[in-house]
Amino acid sequence: MQDIILLKQGEIVLKGLNKKYFEQKLISNVKRRLRSLGEFDVTCTQSTIYVEPKSDDIDMDETQQAMTKVFGIAAVVRAAACDKTPEAMAQKAIEYMAEAMREAGSFKVETRRADKAFPMTSIEVSQYVGGELNEAYPNVEVDVHDPELVVNIEVRDLAAYVHAAPVPGAGGMPVGCNGVAVTLLSGGIDSPVSSYMIAKRGVRLIPLHFFSFPYTSEQAKEKVIELGNMLTEYCGRMTLEIAPFTHIQEEIRDKCPEEYFTLIMRRFMMRIAQRVAHDTGAKAIVTGENLGQVASQTMEAMASTQAVIDLPVLQPLIGMDKEEIITIARKIGTFDTSILPYEDCCTVFTPKHPRTRPKLSEVERAESVLDIDALVDEAVKGLEEVELRHE
Repeated sequence: MQDIILLKQGEIVLKGLNKKYFEQKLISNVKRRLRSLGEFDVTCTQSTIYVEPKSDDIDMDETQQAMTKVFGIAAVVRAAACDKTPEAMAQKAIEYMAEAMREAGSFKVETRRADKAFPMTSIEVSQYVGGELNEAYPNVEVDVHDPELVVNIEVRDLAAYVHAAPVPGAGGMPVGCNGVAVTLLSGGIDSPVSSYMIAKRGVRLIPLHFFSFPYTSEQAKEKVIELGNMLTEYCGRMTLEIAPFTHIQEEIRDKCPEEYFTLIMRRFMMRIAQRVAHDTGAKAIVTGENLGQVASQTMEAMASTQAVIDLPVLQPLIGMDKEEIITIARKIGTFDTSILPYEDCCTVFTPKHPRTRPKLSEVERAESVLDIDALVDEAVKGLEEVELRHE
């Protein structure tokens, strides 16, 4: 039997009667992610998904790495399968763990017996396999308290599996199991992280970007597309909606008091996002707002911008420290692209002294000179769609 990959489910295992729904969504996402890597048999039993290659030419290192970025998986294990006899398990451990055993100074064997009908206890299996390993590698000490290497044996329904330490998975919930949301995606550090965090909770995303050419460059748009493509490694394929925003910002600049520029701009963004949500069946809007980070992210300012919509606004970064956000951006690979010097529309016509504690009535009065419905209609009609996918 050849190597396979075992995917350990995360919080799905805590579900009750609806567990099957979440499990099927996860299996579907796993199959979709594997499609570009080769042909696999994918099965599920006892809260573990088995990924078995159908040919020997599949890159299992690449496959294992890809599986660490599928939400809903707590741990990824690359293992060798063998018959469920103590002799077969010991021989497979001696062969499969050879390199790791030669490099380790000490080891122990841990056994999990999912097949309760198997005649030996977990301790008995560990003792037998550990003894055989100790004979095969006499220079490696047995240390059951603090070993350098743990050799894992899993006795399951159809076979036994030998492996080293599991690799942490992405965690969270399978994308698509908790609905659809429109996520505002700029070229900055925060919005890719907020999108990632909501996708991790099982939400399928429709990214929306606001583009203000010629005030923002084509490079700025390409930067956002690149960020979106990076996110698909975790979020799956998405369609980026790019809304033309130049006319709206020029109208705000020409007709509204400067101190309200950013607030009114944000209110237009929310209106357009809600229109996109209604057209696509999305049930929420995601933003990368962080309380107190900038003038438009005070409680009063956020209340003002959200007052124009009736959908819930999800703000996963709202209480995070900037360094925490940067740490996640580095982890998911978006940080270096986010800091490229191509600014987005949020930096266009920035007021020198923005209102940080606005009254809603004041903001409504300031924007009343604009033909709001016509401007929103124009932006929605001008939406450009870009298909995003992980290469």
